[in-house]
Amino acid sequence: MQIAYFKDIGLIEYKEAWLFQEKFFNKILEIKSKNRNEGTEITTKNHLIFCEHPHVYTLGNSGNKENLLVNEDYLKSRGASFYKTNRGGDITYHGPGQIVGYPIFDLDNFFNDIGKYLRFLEEVIILTLKEYGLNGERSKGETGVWLDVGKPTARKICAMGVKTSRWVSMHGFAFNINTDLSYFENIIPCGINDKKVTSLEKEIGHKIDICYTKTLLKSNIERVFDLELK
Repeated sequence: MQIAYFKDIGLIEYKEAWLFQEKFFNKILEIKSKNRNEGTEITTKNHLIFCEHPHVYTLGNSGNKENLLVNEDYLKSRGASFYKTNRGGDITYHGPGQIVGYPIFDLDNFFNDIGKYLRFLEEVIILTLKEYGLNGERSKGETGVWLDVGKPTARKICAMGVKTSRWVSMHGFAFNINTDLSYFENIIPCGINDKKVTSLEKEIGHKIDICYTKTLLKSNIERVFDLELK
């Protein structure tokens, strides 16, 4: 069984969290490079970070900035910032009341399959939604977790976008819990303009105990990835 070291870093600016991830990410790459070049067998560590961000829009490296529907002056008026990132995917929003999960995993410790890794992350969210009586689903060709797939009411509750290098992952998922969904009106979320976005609060009808949701997520990450969080 693998071990991952968990840290909840709370409400943190996006750029600061990005740099925080990269410290772990680069350290794992450094160890793997040393192992390969020197024939050593230093074990790499896996990490899992939970956080929330102040209002921010992020655009993946293959995304289209035209999916941001407002200008920088408007963003400032809403207290929001914008970053072009090195993750996959298109544009999304992060803000208070949303659980952002950043697994920095050496996938050599698990399996060498990015598609499978994303399906595992989706399964974590699907299992967590089940605890609230909701049927989370995958939508063919669209990474993330949805409700009412195939219906006019289809809506996304969790977005995902990752980066990997030499089988080391960073970035991850954004799970809408008590999220102010009005901020999604300023973008075409994930570049998909015919589906809506929702939150756990909206689906359940009341504010959610986000700490309890984090506990469920951690338990389901342990279950799906067959690891122990420390």
